[in-house]
Amino acid sequence: MTAKPPIRPGSLGIIEGFFGRCWSWNERRDMARFSAHSGLGFYLYAPKSDSRLRRLWRQPWNDADLRALLELRRECQSLGLAFGVGLSPLELYREPGADACRALAEKVRYLNRLEPDCLCLLFDDMRGDLPALATNQIDLAHCAAEHSVAEQLILCPTYYSDDPVLEKVFGTRPAHYWETLGERLDSHIGIFWTGPTVCSDRYPAEHLLEVGARLKRQPILWDNYPVNDSSVKSQLLQLRGVDRSHGHLPALVGGHAINPMNQPYLSRIPLLSASEAYRLGDAYSPEHAFESACRALAEEPLATALIEDTPLFQDRGLGALTQAEQTRLRQRYQQWADDPMAREVVAWLNGEYAFDPACLTD
Repeated sequence: MTAKPPIRPGSLGIIEGFFGRCWSWNERRDMARFSAHSGLGFYLYAPKSDSRLRRLWRQPWNDADLRALLELRRECQSLGLAFGVGLSPLELYREPGADACRALAEKVRYLNRLEPDCLCLLFDDMRGDLPALATNQIDLAHCAAEHSVAEQLILCPTYYSDDPVLEKVFGTRPAHYWETLGERLDSHIGIFWTGPTVCSDRYPAEHLLEVGARLKRQPILWDNYPVNDSSVKSQLLQLRGVDRSHGHLPALVGGHAINPMNQPYLSRIPLLSASEAYRLGDAYSPEHAFESACRALAEEPLATALIEDTPLFQDRGLGALTQAEQTRLRQRYQQWADDPMAREVVAWLNGEYAFDPACLTD
């Protein structure tokens, strides 16, 4: 690993790290182009629906998917985007020892053919009530770093926030878990953090400074806005601009990865606002950024429709809309069938983004 990793303080990008309906390869390449043109610096491929990265992680991709991934990597490279991949070896830390490291090393060498700039070792959304959890995960992270060609490795801990929902769902966090990670994990390895909660609206400076002291490095933010893959949030289209607190994040985090919605084109609206927040700092206005993004990304009158209907999409949500409201909205957006954002609204209204029960952290 180099002294100047591709994801570093002041860098903003995306992590395709959600559950549920995945993006197509064309949508991923479109997102890479949008990211590069909007001031984002990296693309991390880590969809929970890719079984070859999680449930069946020991198995290779089929030839078609491997070719598509190589094409995505080349697209990112041509655009000047750092490219990374997120591996979630499901609860491998419960099998500590040489065999576990050997299996992980084999997979990491397989991933090397993608020539990733960044390798993410993800232990999120797995059982964590194991006394040696931190030690076992550190050993695996060091093993992955030894065998990867990536310039940077980032670990996502099982407990990636102070949010009590994580212990409720994944078991009691072992004593001194974060402190052990901070003290024993190679200082060149980054650590993901989602903020005060799993899906944080704001990132207070005092919170991030405290976490940085605990982990003995600036956390790399895994930002779960606007992601909408949970039972509650799958009922929402989260389009508004990111919070004002994003304007001070470049100095407080070791990098900032945004987890978008299952709807890739509608996700561009809040993604563009995040880029604006990084550019403007204290002068950033979420309201202005939201309307500006809508008008930059959609032609009139679709842009105005999205602005007008966001309270229904983001505050009320699909389950609270009456049949009459759903019919009216469906008819309104069907008239722009050539626009991918309008098509995503209609698909959402039609229930095509069903909740994936594998996502447990609501």
